[in-house]
Amino acid sequence: MPLLQTRDVTVRFGGVTALESVSLSAEAGVVTGLIGPNGAGKTTLFNVITGLQAPTSGRVLIDDADITDYPVHRRARLGMARTFQRLELFGSLTVRENIQTAAEIHQLGRREHTDVGRLTDSVLDRVGLIRYADAAAHTLPTGLARLTELGRALATTPRLLLLDEPGSGLNSTESEQFGRLLADLATEGVAILLVEHDMDLVMQACAYIHVLDFGLHLTSGAPDEVRADTQVQLAYLGQAEAVSTEIGS
Repeated sequence: MPLLQTRDVTVRFGGVTALESVSLSAEAGVVTGLIGPNGAGKTTLFNVITGLQAPTSGRVLIDDADITDYPVHRRARLGMARTFQRLELFGSLTVRENIQTAAEIHQLGRREHTDVGRLTDSVLDRVGLIRYADAAAHTLPTGLARLTELGRALATTPRLLLLDEPGSGLNSTESEQFGRLLADLATEGVAILLVEHDMDLVMQACAYIHVLDFGLHLTSGAPDEVRADTQVQLAYLGQAEAVSTEIGS
């Protein structure tokens, strides 16, 4: 049974349909990609899953339980965490303080005690930010800021991690390292849903991929299947012949 499911999710803003009957799933221990051209509805779907946007119709399920009407904080208690396309760091705090704050908030109201300092150090090491721990977040280049936001999400020890373009600002070496980190997290049982325009990262990291286009679920499958799909090539490129530019060959 998938950890996350969306069933026939539709979102309309007035006369504009952002999503139309979108159903997909993400399993524990798997990195699942969610790709599509700009404006396809990927971030809108993330907002529905995390409770920032109510669907016009359709359902969101965790462990086969309907959470469509749950507020954001209750979803977080179920082990859901996300990063944002637009960076949302506490700019005046250091990298360490950003991550530690998330860990401390996550502890509120919980019976079990976690050593927040030790957890923070572990996360800093895991995302490769030990040397930047005392840097103010607003001074970081985009790539390091993305890693800080990921670290803040990991400080909540999530079961389901939704990443919205985390590869933005990473160079090729950093992107490869990031892909390996996602694979490591998946081996620990975390379900990862990845929105990303870096197709090299998507093809490296994802075991399964869903494709959106104009708010519709276009297709899904293994990376090689998606890469070879004519509909996907047309959605990205406007012509089936030019497959190498965006989605690889």
